[in-house]
Amino acid sequence: MVIKFGRKYLRFYNQDEYEKNVSKSDQEKELPSPEMELKIPLNAKLIDLIAPEDLKTEQTTFLSIINSRVSRRKYLDEVITLEELSYLLWCTQGVKRVLKLGAFRTVPSAGARCPFETYLYIRKVEGLEPGIYRYISLQHKLLFIKSVENANELFSKLAYNQRFAANGDVLFLWVAVPYRTEWRYTTLSHKFIAIDLGIVCENLYLACEARGLGTVAIGYYEQEKLDTVLTKS
Repeated sequence: MVIKFGRKYLRFYNQDEYEKNVSKSDQEKELPSPEMELKIPLNAKLIDLIAPEDLKTEQTTFLSIINSRVSRRKYLDEVITLEELSYLLWCTQGVKRVLKLGAFRTVPSAGARCPFETYLYIRKVEGLEPGIYRYISLQHKLLFIKSVENANELFSKLAYNQRFAANGDVLFLWVAVPYRTEWRYTTLSHKFIAIDLGIVCENLYLACEARGLGTVAIGYYEQEKLDTVLTKS
C-alpha cells in the first residue's frame, strides 16, 4: 500500500519550487524574534541542578557506547540521583552559549533556533517530589509545575497502554514551540523540527548508555490529552 498522505513533508524543495513556495520569513520582515524559552511564573522557586563542570564523566569509549546502545523497556527498582538527571538534561538541551538570535546547545538545531521545551514526569529522583517539571535550560534549573494523581496509570494509558512508559524513574517529554523555527524558516520549519528532535532523542540514548541507565523512545501516544496534562493546572 502506498501512503501518500503527508509524504510531501519528507521532501525538500528544489530551487525553482523553493522560490515559488517559500514565503518571506518574519525574520526577513524584521519582526522581533520569539523568546527562546517559555516564561517562568512570578515568584517561582527554581531547583538547582548539578553544574555542568561538576558532572561525572564516563570512562567508556564512544564506540563502546554506540555498540551497546539498545532500547530498554525493563528497569531496576532504583532511584536515580540528581547528578544523573542533571547529566541527562545537560546532554539533551544544555545551553553552552546564548546568541543574539538563538543559542548554542549541547545538541545542534537548525539555525540555532532550539524549538523545544523539556518537560519531565519525575517518578523517582533522589531529593525531588514526584510530579511534572520543566527544565529551565537557560539557567540549568528545574521548575516544579504540579503533582499528578495516579500518574503511572495515566501515562501508561496515554501511551496506548504501554506499561513501561511510566515505569522508569523519569519520563522526558519534549514539546515543540514551532514559531521559534518558523520565524526564520517558514514552511520549511516542520521538517527541521523533526530532524532536531531526532538528534535530541539520540543524545538521550547515548547519555543514558554512558551512565549505565536504560531508556526507550515512545512515539505512540495521545498527544492532545498529554498536552492537557502538561499545561492544565
